[in-house]
Formats: sequence, structure tokens, C-alpha cells
Amino acid sequence: MTQKESDCRCDLSAIREEMPHDEEMSRLADLFSVMGDSTRVQIIAALRLNELCVSDLAELLSLSDSAISHQLRLLRHNNLVKSRRDGKYIYYSLSDDHVVVLYDVGKEHINE
Repeated sequence: MTQKESDCRCDLSAIREEMPHDEEMSRLADLFSVMGDSTRVQIIAALRLNELCVSDLAELLSLSDSAISHQLRLLRHNNLVKSRRDGKYIYYSLSDDHVVVLYDVGKEHINE
């Protein structure tokens, strides 16, 4: 091993200890995968501004109700959106402030 190679060595065991475990890493990858679809990002952007029902989202994004419902199911399954019933309507909103932060930081990063 040359001197240069040994200089770049650091304590990998300490880094390995701080790395997420396999299950956590898989869940994090799933989260980013769900957010990796432009339609779902548009839904998150709209819900960041206001609580909306399926038909409002469909009109806003020029998609069918069924297409929006499918995307909302995925977002709900990954705890990115939540729903509440008001009479015959179901309204959707972002699950918590973490979703807002994920969106805002991503948007800030791409616009640097």
C-alpha cells in the first residue's frame, strides 16, 4: 500500500455503525421511489398549498379521478398524505411537516 492510499483510509467501522440498517435503508429507498414520480410530486405540491378532494386534484392536474385516486393510494400507503371524510367527500392533505420539508428542500436544491 502506498502512502497516498493509507492517507485516504478512515475508520470505516465507525461509519458502518452510523449507517441505517437494511430495513431502514429499504424504507428510505421506497420513500424516494414514491416521490420519484412527477404526478405524485404535483399532488404533493398542490396539497402543500391546500387540502383538496380527488375531483379538485383531477381538475387541477388535468387527470382522471381514477388516476388521482391511484396516486393518492400510493402516497397514503407511504404515509405522505392523509385523508379525512366530510359528508360524502374525502379531503386529502400532507401527513405532516416532514413532507413539506422534503418537498421544499428538494425544490430548493434543484433551483440552486
